[in-house]
Amino acid sequence: MIFKKGFCWKACFDSNNGRYFGEHGGIQEYYLFEITKEMFDRLDKKMTESDASSIMHEGRRMYMSVNDRCGPPYTIVFDDDYEKLCPWADVVKSETVWSDELTDTAVELIESEKDNREQRRKKREARSKE
Repeated sequence: MIFKKGFCWKACFDSNNGRYFGEHGGIQEYYLFEITKEMFDRLDKKMTESDASSIMHEGRRMYMSVNDRCGPPYTIVFDDDYEKLCPWADVVKSETVWSDELTDTAVELIESEKDNREQRRKKREARSKE
């Protein structure tokens, strides 16, 4: 694995599966993304979290946790395989995790989550066969 790290962000190239990932944030907001090689190449250890997160947000969101005091804390797991794919990540969790049904609905309705539709549909189909 090849890592790039900056203040409040980290990115990884997993040479075993040829995929790139990035995380940023902390207690109030935490995000985990699958990113492209091009995004990974643009990341630089001197970048601020804001600059790095702007690049990562172009990728596919896999996981997010929010505890911003505007409401109760919550977590959304867009990709159930995030722990297997990113064992290196410093994932921030809350006790309240959105249900699969609520996450599926959000992915179908929110345009920014369109990159998760295919894998969520496959998971939903597999759940319905159980």
